[in-house]
Amino acid sequence: MQTRATPATASPLERFNTAPAEEAAPTLLACLHSHAWAHRLTAHRPYPDLPALLAAADEASYDLSPADLTEALAAETLPALPEDTYAAAHTALSAATAAYESRFGHVFVICLDGLSPDEALNHVLAAIRSRLANDPDEERLVTAEELRQLAKTRLSNALQGARG
Repeated sequence: MQTRATPATASPLERFNTAPAEEAAPTLLACLHSHAWAHRLTAHRPYPDLPALLAAADEASYDLSPADLTEALAAETLPALPEDTYAAAHTALSAATAAYESRFGHVFVICLDGLSPDEALNHVLAAIRSRLANDPDEERLVTAEELRQLAKTRLSNALQGARG
């Protein structure tokens, strides 16, 4: 595939669409660390607009194998807490995440898109406590859905301004 030069004034989506695969992949891997997912999205370029890319990203995430999910989860970290969070909250979150990781063998993943920092802490603590009751198969499905939501949010943010 021949790549044409992209003007400096090109939108982020145009730059993504025309970049060589080895340059586009890091953007995708920062959104969801699955090489299969990133390869599929780069292979199906160009995308006419951001909603089309987000739909393709969503569809590709549904096809991730258990090994692909494991690869993606290995690169995830816990959501950051606001700096002024009480020490007790950090302790509670540390205990809950340790229990979660012991039970499920991977980091707790949650999309906090649209929540204020004040709401995020309560949401994370409530979700982790609730999800600890899931069986491993059910939690794998919930985790995959959270990863899908995170990937779409990150991809949208990475290509901010690409709505054209």
